[in-house]
Amino acid sequence: MTRRSIAVAVTVLLLAGCAREQRPAPPPYARGAPPRVAPGPAVRSADYVAQASSIELFLIGASELALQKSSNARTREFAQVEIPAHKGLSQQLSLEGRRLNLLPSATLSPRHQAMLNELERSADFDALYRRDELAVHNEAEALQKRYAATGTSPTLRPLPGVFMPVIERHLRMLKYL
Repeated sequence: MTRRSIAVAVTVLLLAGCAREQRPAPPPYARGAPPRVAPGPAVRSADYVAQASSIELFLIGASELALQKSSNARTREFAQVEIPAHKGLSQQLSLEGRRLNLLPSATLSPRHQAMLNELERSADFDALYRRDELAVHNEAEALQKRYAATGTSPTLRPLPGVFMPVIERHLRMLKYL
């Protein structure tokens, strides 16, 4: 090799080492573009806050039960991650909702309350917990996507960008329960 080709090779290697790490593009909702959802009516802010608060209360309550009733180590680990994450989301929802005089409910919807009651009485707690967690996280994901696309309040419209990464992470974790 000639001196010139060695110098070029060293320069290329040095520049390659200085290159920025390639990261995947953030999901569309994180960049401000709403996710694609089936067209439908706009989600009213009051309905969004009510549905999201019931979902959050259910997920927290079910995970608190899991810490008491589950004998499965993975289920308990998931519940320990779930509780602070959804308490944080609930606080964010409350903060933003209060700006619009929309206080999140302190009670579950009748459907979520019935699910929590069934979970509390279940003989096969771990299986029912996993099923309910998947169902309610999927419900949360659909609500957040719908609100990102059709929500009526500029104050609340950024919330799906906060909620979705947590929901998606929990859905991935649920695959291993």
